[in-house]
Amino acid sequence: MGHRVLVTGGAGYIGSVVVEQLLARGHVPIVLDDLSTGHRAAIAPGVAFVQGNVGDRRVLEDVFHGQGVDALMHFAAFALVAESVANPAKYHANNVAAGRVLLDAAVAAGVRRVIFSSSCTIYGHRGAEPIGEDTPAAPVNPYGETKLEFERMLGVAARTQGVASISLRYFNAAGASERCGEDHEPETHLIPNVLRVAQGRAPALEVYGTDYPTPDGTAVRDYIHVLDLADAHIRALDAELDGAVAVNLGTGTGSSVLAIAEAARRVTGRAVATAARPRRPGDPPFLVAARGRAERLLGWRPRHSSLEEIIASAWAWHCAHPLGYGN
Repeated sequence: MGHRVLVTGGAGYIGSVVVEQLLARGHVPIVLDDLSTGHRAAIAPGVAFVQGNVGDRRVLEDVFHGQGVDALMHFAAFALVAESVANPAKYHANNVAAGRVLLDAAVAAGVRRVIFSSSCTIYGHRGAEPIGEDTPAAPVNPYGETKLEFERMLGVAARTQGVASISLRYFNAAGASERCGEDHEPETHLIPNVLRVAQGRAPALEVYGTDYPTPDGTAVRDYIHVLDLADAHIRALDAELDGAVAVNLGTGTGSSVLAIAEAARRVTGRAVATAARPRRPGDPPFLVAARGRAERLLGWRPRHSSLEEIIASAWAWHCAHPLGYGN
């Protein structure tokens, strides 16, 4: 039997794809989004939509009780590392304080399963080995700290309220479904910015750091297709969870910035010029997931996350939506 799932941030990049997948697998999503960074057009047709903030207790009570919600997927968060450094109070207010209001309202309404959009940023700077979930958390920016704080709240809710939760620590989300893709302003993610160059909308890809201790000197990241991320969220709805658990979502292999640019050249058949820039403060050289726990707990494996499939899906979406959701 399907779940009735409140999806906060369901008008955003990852949330909108998860909503599509919930519908496809017989669940009933209800989207709560304030549209501060999301797009109304990203929400699948026919899905119940409430425009509001996750820190508004009155709105939350209406949604939880009026919609018969039995599970919560929480995506709504500010997510720009540089902005979090410049304005940590904004990130604490939205990602932590408003998150606490959301969790309290969910618990009060009898919701006992929470699936949280967490991040590999909680690990901070690590060496050149895949990172396991038992690696001590050591975030190096306020964004990562807010993700860790909400994970800790879930731990308390598990111990005191019997809430089963899973914090899905994404590595680098990328790619698109046929309907939903990335439309951020500003756009900070690598693959959309590579494709802007391929489309002729930017003169060159700015490569921040060419002297890292990596094979080609550029930063290495673990890229995971948004369809694979969505699959993990759906599996988490019915997984056997003991309290609050954390699970990495990544492929276990890394790709450098220059490797992404080269893959984009192959997929698009277009030129992608690059321009070397100094390292950005706080950027680690290497972030790759150890992914055994996701397979054991969720029966999950990435199936769409070759660089070619990720980039081809994003390219198709951007070609069909040259102005993002505004066209």
